[in-house]
Amino acid sequence: MGLYAERLRPRLHDSALGPRVTAGIRSRVCAGLAGDVLEIGYGSGHNQPHLPPEVTGVWAVEPSATALRLSGPRRAASPVPVVVAGDDARSLPFPDDRFDAALCTWVLCGIPDAPVALAEVARVLRPGGVLHLVEHGRAPDPRVLRWQRLGNPVNRRVSGCVLDDDVEALLAASPLTVTRLTHWYEPGAPRVLGSMYEGRATA
Repeated sequence: MGLYAERLRPRLHDSALGPRVTAGIRSRVCAGLAGDVLEIGYGSGHNQPHLPPEVTGVWAVEPSATALRLSGPRRAASPVPVVVAGDDARSLPFPDDRFDAALCTWVLCGIPDAPVALAEVARVLRPGGVLHLVEHGRAPDPRVLRWQRLGNPVNRRVSGCVLDDDVEALLAASPLTVTRLTHWYEPGAPRVLGSMYEGRATA
């Protein structure tokens, strides 16, 4: 990885997806989590303050050493222990049926081979285990979608992800069963950037 991708991009994500913008969303997405939780794309730990007391531990999968360093204060302040347990969501180092739940926030758009990652999440969730997620993705408005596609080359370089990820199709093609999925536009954000999908899917 280059200097920008390894050192600067995680700091950009830490700021852009920080509590001022995302705290309410994270609290909503984390609600109902319990037991041992797998989090893919742990990042700098912004979900940590929003974990319910029923969560007994988090197993964090995160490729960026810089993001993990930034997460240190949040992990230290949290009563929920965190195990840094891997760096590639496409090849999880866990046995089948290991986790009670999984968490994924603004991650799938930046994972190469996201279908493989979702299949891995389904594999390590116990039967009935639930994936909680929020992702930005493909806008249902054709005009917004056109601008997302035009903006993808720049966004890939700056943020390392695509704007028009087809979240519905990814989940539908995965081994998971979607139980809830809603689309909304983030208030105050340009629609090309603020097209969000939030929901849950069961193993």
